[in-house]
Amino acid sequence: METNLLVKKAKQGDKDALVELIMLQNQEYYKLAYAFLNNKEDALDAMEDMIVILYERIDRLRKVDAFYNWSKTILVNCCRGRLRRKKRIILYDSFAEETEELKNNDFNQKEERLMLDAALAGLSHKHQEVIRLRYYLDLDYETISHLLKIPLGTVKSRLSTGLKKLKKTLGDEGYGKY
Repeated sequence: METNLLVKKAKQGDKDALVELIMLQNQEYYKLAYAFLNNKEDALDAMEDMIVILYERIDRLRKVDAFYNWSKTILVNCCRGRLRRKKRIILYDSFAEETEELKNNDFNQKEERLMLDAALAGLSHKHQEVIRLRYYLDLDYETISHLLKIPLGTVKSRLSTGLKKLKKTLGDEGYGKY
């Protein structure tokens, strides 16, 4: 109930209400952006883009109770835009940060993660995003369908095709048991 009141206030131009709405779900937003972008800074930048768009377009929101679905769809679109602009440029700082993070994990976990990341990178963007949303964020098919604005059958098809390709890529290393 309080959420609906905050949305109504935000629609009337109350910036503090909008900030409060975002802060109530900030971890969910971050997880979603990180699942797409696989980089802390890019995820935070996408969230910033989302906040600006929300601020500019909050008055266009028709259903008050749909705020979080609407805002997450905007975030997904921001992530997609960042991916298109970035076109897989690997920055040295990002690589160094990931390498440092990997040093803190067990060797087998590092090897498995690197193999999985490499296999995922070999998939098309549309297959990567449904796999990340389903298995990294544990979202159900209907939520994925809504976020990506694609039919439920397409979500299932992309997951099936993507997992088959992952299984083929990872082959006999024991990762094909999805």
